[in-house]
Amino acid sequence: MSGLVTAKLFELDDKLEDEKSGGKRASVQFNPETLKVTYANQIVDPPTGASNPDNGSAKGQFVGAGSTRLALQLWFDINVPMPGSEPSVDDVRRLTQSVTQLMQPEASATDKQKYIPPVVRFEWGSFKFDGVIESLEETLDFFSEKGVPLRASMALVMSQQKILIIPLGTAAGRQRKSPGAEPLAAAAQGSSVQGIAAAAGKGGNWQSIASANGIENPRQLAAGQLLNLSTGRKRY
Repeated sequence: MSGLVTAKLFELDDKLEDEKSGGKRASVQFNPETLKVTYANQIVDPPTGASNPDNGSAKGQFVGAGSTRLALQLWFDINVPMPGSEPSVDDVRRLTQSVTQLMQPEASATDKQKYIPPVVRFEWGSFKFDGVIESLEETLDFFSEKGVPLRASMALVMSQQKILIIPLGTAAGRQRKSPGAEPLAAAAQGSSVQGIAAAAGKGGNWQSIASANGIENPRQLAAGQLLNLSTGRKRY
């Protein structure tokens, strides 16, 4: 049985085809919940008084190739094991800085006075998006008693200066999951993440479940709060 496919970010080579040898890359700890793709054409209004001869109304004019933007959110938590053989860390910023480095401009090979950002690929299964990181917002939201950040979220926006038709993977062997198939559990008054996880046979996963659901106090849940129990990862 194949394991969970995790998303990844990495720098592309000069041909913009494959991962750059020795280039920057970032490991994604939790797959994004959603991917938002925005397409935009460059449109300008016609001069005052101009009209469309067909219907007499003013008509915008297309003046550019357009653009495509990808927006997503990544979560990092040092209390949850990293995927694969990634080593554990003591400060969540050691994980997030690998993403930040992917937007750091570098001197052009032909003109050292000019700096250009690296072209990056976000890849998750059959979904691929090539572009530059336009913006990155990092939020540190959980700290140790000594003030060390342990958990962070990153709102990332990538862009490409054209209307990008994202290639689709083959449909062979694809298994579709019907809406509502994810195991959600509603918290009763006075219940805890530990209790709900144990009732679902996932008692050893409760810390991962709490982290993935953004719960800071796993012993106090609001009545009716929904928990996604499939996000947890067993700790050893």
